[in-house]
Amino acid sequence: MSPPTTSTTTTRTTTASTPDSTSQRHSVPEYEEIPVPLHARRGLISVSAVWLGFPMILTCAVFGGLIVYSLGFWRGMLAIVLGNLVLMGYVGALSYIAGRSGKNFALTAVETFGRRGYLVPSGFLATVVIGWFAFQTGLTGSILHDSFGWNEQLTTLVAGIGFLAATLLGIRALSVIGMIAAPVYLVLGGLAIWFAAEHSTHASVTSYPGGASQAAMTFGAAVTLVIASFIDSGTMTADFTRWSRSGRQGFLASVSAFPIGNTIALVVGGVIVALGAASNPATNGGTFLNVLIAHGGILVPLAAAFVLINLGSVCTHCLYNGAVGWGQLTGTTMRRLTVILGAVGIALAVAGIWSHFEQWLNLLGVIVPPIGTVLVLDQLLLPRYAPTISRTGVSPAQIRWASFAAWAAGSAAALLAHAFAPWLSDAVIGILTAATVFVGIHAVTRHQALPQARQASGSPQ
Repeated sequence: MSPPTTSTTTTRTTTASTPDSTSQRHSVPEYEEIPVPLHARRGLISVSAVWLGFPMILTCAVFGGLIVYSLGFWRGMLAIVLGNLVLMGYVGALSYIAGRSGKNFALTAVETFGRRGYLVPSGFLATVVIGWFAFQTGLTGSILHDSFGWNEQLTTLVAGIGFLAATLLGIRALSVIGMIAAPVYLVLGGLAIWFAAEHSTHASVTSYPGGASQAAMTFGAAVTLVIASFIDSGTMTADFTRWSRSGRQGFLASVSAFPIGNTIALVVGGVIVALGAASNPATNGGTFLNVLIAHGGILVPLAAAFVLINLGSVCTHCLYNGAVGWGQLTGTTMRRLTVILGAVGIALAVAGIWSHFEQWLNLLGVIVPPIGTVLVLDQLLLPRYAPTISRTGVSPAQIRWASFAAWAAGSAAALLAHAFAPWLSDAVIGILTAATVFVGIHAVTRHQALPQARQASGSPQ
């Protein structure tokens, strides 16, 4: 579906504010097809809560543990910090654009990829995050089965329905879930570290050399793992941060996740491994449920509730991303697509297909960073420092081939690095390559456009 024209946008914006609008049918309209109007924007704390609780999940504890198990404590911490700094700049810049414009990811992509071209990156990412929804929903059932003996398929089904129902509440639910998930992770993760530290010393943690030996991932691969873990929804951050009241608040809201929330989540898993408390760090990384369950008592039901709250956070965020994205593409409401896409994801999770998703989802994550890179350059950096005359006051083309060329070049470079230079961060390689190609194309086309613009205005050459 093509984005609405200016006149249509104005009409729909007015309609969204009238008594007979979507706001009457739902207490909070989701503005799938138009920018969020200023009167509907939310405060910094509310939007920050949406992002804060998203990365503070068990999956990140697993990743943090795998990184420290491979690299040792200090090198692992360095990889975690560097990866989060890249995410802070990347997601923060996209969030600034979203807070300034109020547009979701699909609407933002129109300007950079074209009125028809935007369908490709928007549809691609909106589908990938549904894959992550299915994966995390299936993981919920698997963890509760392995830890407590619950029926895996039934647990997955019930949990998935609960996640779907929460997503139907829209942005409000994501904010509330974040406010719950983040402190719960901090408390239970802190308790796990406290229990594990009873048998270790501070020196033994910081001197942990790693245990993966020949199977260890490289430093570059570790940085990529940090980046790739949230690059899909990070690129679609506009779906969340468009609710911010300004570009500055959009940026600050994303900082709650990168570097703050994500670093905490990864470090907790890394410390668990360094303390020697991980049950199987080679495969389960730094998951700390085993530490909590081993102490019995009230911690056992708390651990079960923690899994549901914790993975429910990432599942609702991913489903919301997918529903907003496909909502704009198809002209269907976010809530209707939440039901449709959620049902598909739950079915895949219950069928057990989710267990085959991880490798290809991570591989797709390698080719995502160039998308956001092109958006940031096109809409934030280049207009400020090197404006493109040919686009001034002109609506986007059907397809902006320069953007696709930069995306393709960055993705190809990232995949080549992934295959032939594993010591490098393929995500960073993709970002740098896409930026170089896009800036190069911009410079050439701008140079060619200058004489034409001067001739059209009657200026001397």
